[in-house]
Amino acid sequence: MEQTPVLEMCGISKSFPGVKALDDVSLTVRPGTVHALMGENGAGKSTLMKCAFGLYQPDEGTIKINGEEVHFDDARDAMDKGVSMIHQELHPIRTRNVMENIWVGRVPYKRVGPIHWVDEKKMYADTKALLEQLEVKLDPRTMVGELNASNCQMIEIVRAVSYGAKVIIMDEPTSSLTEVEAEQLFKIIAQLTAQGVAIIYISHKMDEILRISDEVTIMRDGKLVGTWPAKELTMQLMVSRMVGREMSNQFPQRTHTPSDEVMLEVKNLTSANPRSFVDVSFSVRRGEIFGIGGLVGAQRTELMESIFGLRPVASGEIWIKGQKAKITCAQDAIQLGMALLTEERRASGIIPMLSVMENTVLANQTAHTKQYTGGKLFLNDKQRGADAQKYVDALSIKTPDLKTQIQYLSGGNQQKVLLGRWLLVNPDLLILDEPTRGIDVGAKYEIYTLMEQMVQEGKTVIMISSEMPELMGMSDRIMVMCEGHLSGIINGAQATDEKIMMLASTYEQANV
Repeated sequence: MEQTPVLEMCGISKSFPGVKALDDVSLTVRPGTVHALMGENGAGKSTLMKCAFGLYQPDEGTIKINGEEVHFDDARDAMDKGVSMIHQELHPIRTRNVMENIWVGRVPYKRVGPIHWVDEKKMYADTKALLEQLEVKLDPRTMVGELNASNCQMIEIVRAVSYGAKVIIMDEPTSSLTEVEAEQLFKIIAQLTAQGVAIIYISHKMDEILRISDEVTIMRDGKLVGTWPAKELTMQLMVSRMVGREMSNQFPQRTHTPSDEVMLEVKNLTSANPRSFVDVSFSVRRGEIFGIGGLVGAQRTELMESIFGLRPVASGEIWIKGQKAKITCAQDAIQLGMALLTEERRASGIIPMLSVMENTVLANQTAHTKQYTGGKLFLNDKQRGADAQKYVDALSIKTPDLKTQIQYLSGGNQQKVLLGRWLLVNPDLLILDEPTRGIDVGAKYEIYTLMEQMVQEGKTVIMISSEMPELMGMSDRIMVMCEGHLSGIINGAQATDEKIMMLASTYEQANV
């Protein structure tokens, strides 16, 4: 007897201002399986899942849970009916601790006389038991504001499991996780599917999809392409069905040659935070793509943000183009020809309510002003629009027009807008912190091509990445960090997974 699907979505359509995000999409998910959902950025994957989770109301179509039609008024309604979701963009309550984040809106109470008090003892015990069950090494009382993106992602996973849902939607769940943590997630997924829970898994990491999925649904431009058993697919087949064309190369041909001129030199830099990086020294040449690898807690982001003036340093020197630089804030760094694409696009990148145009030109407003009689300054909208359109075209950003609020774009297209923002500044040194996180294979190639073009023009790119193929495929040299120390610098041509992981696990100073 055929098993009743745990989730059925039939003929789902959804439109936003100027955008038809979903066009007659259907999805069937069986209990106890991992059902992967794939597609380029803007294909409609996250929108479809937000309809399944009650965050969006579909314009057309029906949703069934265990064969019964349902109408979700909101996310709470969806969770009550057995659907939970781990979002791509993390929104932890940073002023609360781990257990309060996991049980937010559901904290246990105890009655003492006429008053109800939060039962912290029970909440702690329940959290500790859940963390131990899932083998997540976090203290329930740790403040979330002290944790990095990787740990915040694990908290989201634990919270989703805590609802006891029969369908858990995971939107890019490993985007902030190390390889070790990703392995732990796969163990959790295996535990859940063995209990009959269905996992809907959205990811651009095709090796993960082929490894853990039972079925794969592919979308393109808001429409369903099809659903196949995972065992019948290959990476090449998935790519061609996602993008509608063949892609023979993962990385563009690298034809640049770094010069001997030093663009950036860092000497014995130590953070003002005693738990961050210590005594780091390195140099980066003009026309070089300089990769930075390491595990969670390596302090890669903290180092780059300190160089860019976003974090204080205790000691050390920064030299730009042979001159000692005094960088006390981001504006100092920008005036020295630097730019930084941050790791967390939602927290420190986009301004959701502003348009695509305004987000693109934000860092270059002074170049878009004109002065009238009387000394009054006005923004030149014609020039702002032309410059924004240039990078919308160059980066193939999917948007109805420049006036569309950036919050209506997919995460990958938001990332490309932020990249366009810094390219518009025309920096000599561009720092990219996880530039392709949550980005589809086609968009990755476009970003890699732009990186190659920049270094061919004599500019310098520093790229922090947790993806080994990306580090080895694009970097001339790779600096590896471990627990705030520089472990070693590897020539890109000689880099291997094993060498990088060895250095990422120990900080005995060495060059390979």
